[in-house]
Amino acid sequence: MLAPLKEKILSGGSISKNEALQMASLSGTALFELFAHASFLRERLRGKKIDLCAIVNAKSGACPEDCAYCAQSAGAKAGAKTYPLLAKVLLLDAAKRARDAGAKRFCIVTSGRKPSTGELGRIASAITEIRKLGLLPCATLGLIEYDALVFLREAGLERYHHNLETSETFFPNVCTTHSYREKLKTIHAVKKAGLSLCAGGIFGLGESWEDRVDMALLLRELGADSVPINFLIPVRGTGLGERGTLPPFEALKVISLYRSILPDKEIRVCGGRLQCLGEFNSFVFMAGADGLLTGDYLTREGVNPEADLKLIREYGLQAG
Repeated sequence: MLAPLKEKILSGGSISKNEALQMASLSGTALFELFAHASFLRERLRGKKIDLCAIVNAKSGACPEDCAYCAQSAGAKAGAKTYPLLAKVLLLDAAKRARDAGAKRFCIVTSGRKPSTGELGRIASAITEIRKLGLLPCATLGLIEYDALVFLREAGLERYHHNLETSETFFPNVCTTHSYREKLKTIHAVKKAGLSLCAGGIFGLGESWEDRVDMALLLRELGADSVPINFLIPVRGTGLGERGTLPPFEALKVISLYRSILPDKEIRVCGGRLQCLGEFNSFVFMAGADGLLTGDYLTREGVNPEADLKLIREYGLQAG
């Protein structure tokens, strides 16, 4: 079934929901055919460059939202650090370390529903300086409005990140303090403000393959430029703390599926890569990924940038 779908994609067509679900049903040795298919699409449509980004947890903990996966939710009992917005000098130090480690993009991430007016001004000032370091500045600041996004763009912001997390149908199982409609409002504001959109989700929350396909199809409709693939890291004390991690080959199948549905977009493997894939981390490019979050995550250990650069070289690919 993959050969005609490959030709359809290469000729500019889009695979349907039924076709995507058929791909999701593949198992056994057929998975390796799916990986080869996704790897071919990555190289043909995205080339040999692997886009590296890094993040800083700029404001941590005490978040009023009740996202079941998040250690920083005020309702969680996960022992996450709590601190206010970091000083600009600390944000710039983190950005310099990311740049020197090979990252192309640097993202300021804050906990909470959205930053205050004062925090927004301080973040904008840091973004201007981050741009001067030669990095592409990104931000993850919650459910902010169009005017705030324009203000950040004028300060030098290149991309805004706001995950859907999962399908609209499954989302109420994950969060009840804000709606899917609010998330879509933020995403539409990002596009209207002329910013690059980074939007994806978390896998392993208990969602079905249909939920995964539905989110991918919506991301295609919304015009996401970068699609982060996160895998749940179960953290004791959170609502999903007792779940297990996804099996590695199921996680890799997610990557390949998203490459097929969003063939010309950045498919970026982010949180949970180390914890979920383990020794199969080296398969991410074979499965179709062309971007990585390198370094540590918000509250958990990530992958050492030197190890990521080595892996990229061993695949005959290029960071940048």
